[in-house]
Amino acid sequence: MDVTNRYVLDFAQRFAREHPGARILDFGCGEGAVVDAGLASGLPMCGADVFYAGAKARPHGGAIHEISRGRLPFPDAVFGLVVNNQVMEHVEDLDAALREIHRVLAPGGLVLSVFPSRDVFREGHIGIPFSHWFPRDSRVRFYYTWGLRALGLGTWKQEARTARQWALDKLRWIDTYTRYRTRAEIFQTYGRYFANETRELEYIHFRLLDRPGRTWLVRLLKFPPAGWAARALFRKLAFFVIVSRKAGR
Repeated sequence: MDVTNRYVLDFAQRFAREHPGARILDFGCGEGAVVDAGLASGLPMCGADVFYAGAKARPHGGAIHEISRGRLPFPDAVFGLVVNNQVMEHVEDLDAALREIHRVLAPGGLVLSVFPSRDVFREGHIGIPFSHWFPRDSRVRFYYTWGLRALGLGTWKQEARTARQWALDKLRWIDTYTRYRTRAEIFQTYGRYFANETRELEYIHFRLLDRPGRTWLVRLLKFPPAGWAARALFRKLAFFVIVSRKAGR
């Protein structure tokens, strides 16, 4: 698993130690890597996703369930923790998704959300900076993306023979499957259902400690100015890490 999935799994494991027996849901679990790893470590975990053309999720072993017509196939208030990693930028109706998560979450339960806002500099799915800032039908965006791909930028480069075709395919993909929102829109919607805080610095610490020789950077980030600057830069380069709590006990 990549480092972000490992962080999500670590968060779930820490939650489970503090709340033994609480069920955990991976919302938008994809192929189920985090679910499989969670189950292997003894977590009471399952996943749910929409089985659509742009996703890789498929049911396996009864641990992954289908989200059908926006509805999670679970009764009310059954999960203590819901995690989602790089999912909410693919959700067309964020309010409806959060309302459904709120429904299946037990009172006092937590939601961990890891996803980018529209403000991020680099479009992470295709690797072209600012490609998600242009209007969807913009010819300037197409030539800009084509040009940067021809210069060697971008991800999944093997999926098209030419830079031009790559630009056409990838822009079509992000237009179809991504819905970027501003920071204000995200927190306004989350605020309807949960009390929220951000944890980017916790994720940065985890990522730094994932490799040897970085402990001095972690110590540096404990100083408030350095920590503030790191959070602000990280949100522009990567994503938000939001921990949300449902009211009640």
